[in-house]
Amino acid sequence: MLSAKNLFQEILDHDESFRLFCSIAAGGEAQGGWENARIAALVPESERALAPRIARHGADEDKHGRIFGALLRKRGLEPVPVPPETDYTMLLERRGIGLAHGKLTADRPLTVEDVIVYLAHSRVTEQRAAEQMALLRKYFAGHPDIGRAVKMISSDEDAHLAYAHEELLRFAAAGHGRFIRRTLREYALAEIRVHRDVSLAVMARMGCILGWPKAKSAALAAGIRAVYAYERLGGWRRMATLRMPERRDALGGPASAAPEFA
Repeated sequence: MLSAKNLFQEILDHDESFRLFCSIAAGGEAQGGWENARIAALVPESERALAPRIARHGADEDKHGRIFGALLRKRGLEPVPVPPETDYTMLLERRGIGLAHGKLTADRPLTVEDVIVYLAHSRVTEQRAAEQMALLRKYFAGHPDIGRAVKMISSDEDAHLAYAHEELLRFAAAGHGRFIRRTLREYALAEIRVHRDVSLAVMARMGCILGWPKAKSAALAAGIRAVYAYERLGGWRRMATLRMPERRDALGGPASAAPEFA
């Protein structure tokens, strides 16, 4: 029977598929950590109060990357290069989503509009991350090897999503609502395409590693395309709406440590 739990259990149980999964995850988190650190350093003077929260976001992402690396080491495994077609963050940037690396490597301060672009990017991608980690938490919170990591990362992703909601609502109240709505819609529609393409690429790689029969691979690909069709018809809107989160100031204070992993 095909189910999210059985599928991930199969990936988890095989060293090579687990190695690929953790390598992809670690690479994306490390990239996010670097981007947030640069944005924190470049925020305009009018938004300097936001810099510690952006830095906290980046520290969390770095921590997640270390956790995935530690999970590999626990199994005696080394990371593998991330296949380009599975690199979610790189493919989003190629579609013009978020702040370009050229802007982040320069030493010029960002604009308020740049900060809003960063927050809109976070709002959309953290929605995906929070949903995926909630699914893993549902099935594997009690797992002896990955349970603690899943719970910690899931809690962080929820905090990142709450933070993006709260800050975007603050900017909307300051008169940027139209730009925020337009950017969120554009980014959500781009993200669902990238997520579909990356999911298909990852499942194709996993199928080769795990020796899935053609029928199973075809069924999984059909499921991924069905999710995209739902998101294209309207499911994307969940990534583009804003509401004040129950948890306020979710990224206030320093990042939590993960001594048992890193």
